[in-house]
Amino acid sequence: MTRALLLVMDSVGIGGAPDAADFGDTGADTLGHIAAACAAGAADVPGGRSGPLIIPNMNALGLCRAAEAATGHHPDGIARIEAPSALWATASEVSKGKDTQSGHWEIAGLPVPFAWHYFPKTIPAFPETLTNALIEKAGLPGILGNKHASGTEIIAELGGEHMRTGKPICYTSADSVLQIAAHEETFGLDRLYSLCEIARALCDPLRVGRVIARPFAGDSAADFHRTANRHDYAVPPPEPTLLDAVAASGHDVFAVGKISDIFVGQGVTQVLKAPDNDSQFDRTLEAARGAKDGDLVFTNFIDFDQLYGHRRDVAGYAACLEHFDARLPELTAILKPGDLVILTADHGNDPTFPGTDHTRECVPVMAFGPDIKGGPGIEGRAAGHLKSFADIGQTVAAHLDLPPLKHGKRFL
Repeated sequence: MTRALLLVMDSVGIGGAPDAADFGDTGADTLGHIAAACAAGAADVPGGRSGPLIIPNMNALGLCRAAEAATGHHPDGIARIEAPSALWATASEVSKGKDTQSGHWEIAGLPVPFAWHYFPKTIPAFPETLTNALIEKAGLPGILGNKHASGTEIIAELGGEHMRTGKPICYTSADSVLQIAAHEETFGLDRLYSLCEIARALCDPLRVGRVIARPFAGDSAADFHRTANRHDYAVPPPEPTLLDAVAASGHDVFAVGKISDIFVGQGVTQVLKAPDNDSQFDRTLEAARGAKDGDLVFTNFIDFDQLYGHRRDVAGYAACLEHFDARLPELTAILKPGDLVILTADHGNDPTFPGTDHTRECVPVMAFGPDIKGGPGIEGRAAGHLKSFADIGQTVAAHLDLPPLKHGKRFL
C-alpha cells in the first residue's frame, strides 16, 4: 500500500458508448473529432496552436489506443503506440445520466441508482412553484433568465439588468442543475450563497443534482467575468464511496478543484480549491508531495468541459489537451515507488456535436506508476472494456488495501 491519485479530465470522452443512441449522442467522439479537426487544419489559430494534435505523453500512456478500442478508429494525425507504458482500458457508465456528478460518483464506486431531474428546454425552464417559492423565501424582487443558457453568455446578456434590478440570474443546462449568477459586489457573495442554500432545499424534492452559485464581477457586458468563488450545493451520495472508505481507514482524501463540492464534503479530509486546470495541476502536485502512505488525491480538471466543450471551441479544447499533456511529466517526476495514478474522464463533451450538452461516450482509463507497467504483452497491456466506471474505484480501493467496495470489479 502506498498512495493513489485519481485524476479526472472533465469531459474527455473517446466515443463509442454502447448506449449513446439512448441519449441522442450516436457518433459523438470528443477526442477523435478534435484530433480530426487538428489533422485537417481546422483547429489552427493564427499565432497559436496549429497542426495535428500534440499529446505525446497521454498517447504513450495509451489514450489513443483506448480511443481506437472504443471507436475502431485511431485518432487522426497521432502516431499509433504499439506498447503503451500504462495499463489502459475503456470504460462505459451504468448511471442514468451523462453529468459530472453521476460520472464522479460512479468513478468513486457508486453508480447513481436513480434518475436525476432535468429541467426542460422551454422558456420558462423552471416550474412556477419553484421560482415563486424561491422569490418569496429569499425576499427577491424577481428573477431573470429562467432558461437553458451558457453561463458566460447569459451574464453578458442579463448582467446589467441584474445590477439595476437586484434580480438574480437563474439558468440551467443539460445537467441536473439550477445555476444562480449574481454580482459579487452589488448583490453580495454571502447573499448569493444564502440564496443557493434556499434553492437547494427547494430542489431536494425534485432530485435536482446541484445548485451552483455563479458569482461574477465587472462593470458592464464588455468586462463581466465569473470569479473563482463558485460553490456547488449538491445532493449527498446516498451510500458510502471510495472517499468514505479512505477516510474511515484513518487516511487523508485530498479533494482538488470541485471534488469536495461534488461529494458534499463526504469522506473529504483536505480541500484544495483551485479554479482552472493549471491551478488544479499545481494543487495536485502539492497534494502529491504531502500525501502519506494510504492517502488518496482526487482531482477534477475543469477547463476541458467548462471553457471549451460547452462553448463548442474545438481549437481551445485542442490547446487545452496539449497544455495538460505537457505538464504530465511534472507529476510522474515526483511519484514514489508503489504509487498508483489513474487518469480518466467522467463523460464526453464533443465540441463538434450539435448543441452545447455533454455527450454519452466511453472514457479512457490509464493506470500507471513506478511499479505499474504497460509495455510488451497483449495489446500493450490492455485491460479491456470496463462495464462500469465503478471498476476504477474498486481498483483504487484494492491498491490502498481497503475492504472491497459495494460496486465494481478491480482490473489491476
